[in-house]
Amino acid sequence: MDEVVETLGKIEQNYKLFQQQQMTFVKALKLSRLEANDLVRPVSSINQVECYKDHHCYNSRDRHVLNMFISICNDLRNLCQKLEKVHPGDSVTNGLLEKCKVLLNDSNDFTDLRATYPHGVVNYLSLAEATDCYAGVVSLIPIVIDTMREWISYTNKHLLPNVSHGHATTKQETPISQTPPAVDLTVQTSISNKNTVKLQERECSKCKYEDPRLKKQAPWKTPGKHPY
Repeated sequence: MDEVVETLGKIEQNYKLFQQQQMTFVKALKLSRLEANDLVRPVSSINQVECYKDHHCYNSRDRHVLNMFISICNDLRNLCQKLEKVHPGDSVTNGLLEKCKVLLNDSNDFTDLRATYPHGVVNYLSLAEATDCYAGVVSLIPIVIDTMREWISYTNKHLLPNVSHGHATTKQETPISQTPPAVDLTVQTSISNKNTVKLQERECSKCKYEDPRLKKQAPWKTPGKHPY
């Protein structure tokens, strides 16, 4: 899949360069149609563009831009073959892939194609050009690229394993125990006894109780002779 994404990225870069020369491309088609005495029918297939390049185009700059269009179409066609090898797919991906194959067929009639927002290729044409001659040919490549992007997005989301999601599930399956650690009963009893003694001492200090028998006893003296 990484190779497919990288290849499509390179094709998109080439298309951006080609798109910057759309006016030159349309002008080259106009001159070729005039040279071929083919001003009635619109530009409707890849074969027709290739025929103009090979037989009715004598300007090197025009020939170059027509060749750019054909090269990008060939690269997209080769990428279709790679998509088939990445994953067997399902009805959705197979339908998207079949759409690309049909559009890129050399003899397919793309006269009625119209690339819509966010693509502005049709808007760059005059009204007559967009209606009669060149709207289909300038719409072909962006529509195919969008369809391939949709294929990649759907395959990544629904058909290929999601490693990060599986890792997160594993963590959820082994939650950390929230049970508090067991406390030694002997230690707990000792602490309880100490607290009881301290409580008794506080109570005795409050009442200031003195044993009356202690008052009657003589004070204690060390052994030995003592004067009376």
